[in-house]
Amino acid sequence: MQAAKDEAIAQVAEAEVADATETDSGPAAGRRELTRFCIASRTVRPVDQMLRFVVAPDGMVVPDLGSRLPGRGAWVEATRTALAEAIRRKAFGRAFRGKGRVEPALPELVDSLLEKDAFAALGFANKAGRLVTGTTKVAEALRSGEVSVLVHAADAASDGVAKIDALARRVSEESGRDIATVSCVTGVQLDLALGRANVVHAALLAHPTSAGFLARIRKLERWRAG
Repeated sequence: MQAAKDEAIAQVAEAEVADATETDSGPAAGRRELTRFCIASRTVRPVDQMLRFVVAPDGMVVPDLGSRLPGRGAWVEATRTALAEAIRRKAFGRAFRGKGRVEPALPELVDSLLEKDAFAALGFANKAGRLVTGTTKVAEALRSGEVSVLVHAADAASDGVAKIDALARRVSEESGRDIATVSCVTGVQLDLALGRANVVHAALLAHPTSAGFLARIRKLERWRAG
């Protein structure tokens, strides 16, 4: 009898530990942590490389990019591969103790939200007056030493990209400041995000909004490339 009681107590304790490990107790607690447990790989990773998921009122598992939605959250490394593995292993069901339904289109929803978040950040930099477009203006901005991020349309001509990148390397070497380069978005996407026509090259000047865009576009790149 005592052995059965001890086993029952151990099972409860194990469930409580698993619950504390696999989910956070709410958005505030989740944001306080520097690392989180990935329910797909069952490893601990930096929180800025993770995505938080919660169970919505309708019972569906949904992404929480800003880590602000109420309720317990489960975390997955922010790659399409990791999310597919979490779904395959039914890891959300374990983390949420049988609650939450996962739609097959969840990876596509995450991709769409990450892309929307990145382009919204690009729009913020534009509205803050920290973005210039066009080969001539981009070159002038580079020579001024204020550029922190270069953006080339994925379908830009290779010779134009090479010329601007060469100038960026020279400026970076002379100033000792790194200039990040982004080339994963199309010209049409840039046009729509900035409300301008025929955007091929853009430069973001050093500013918190520029840093915000870079962080979000790198997260999108990592999500897609794994």
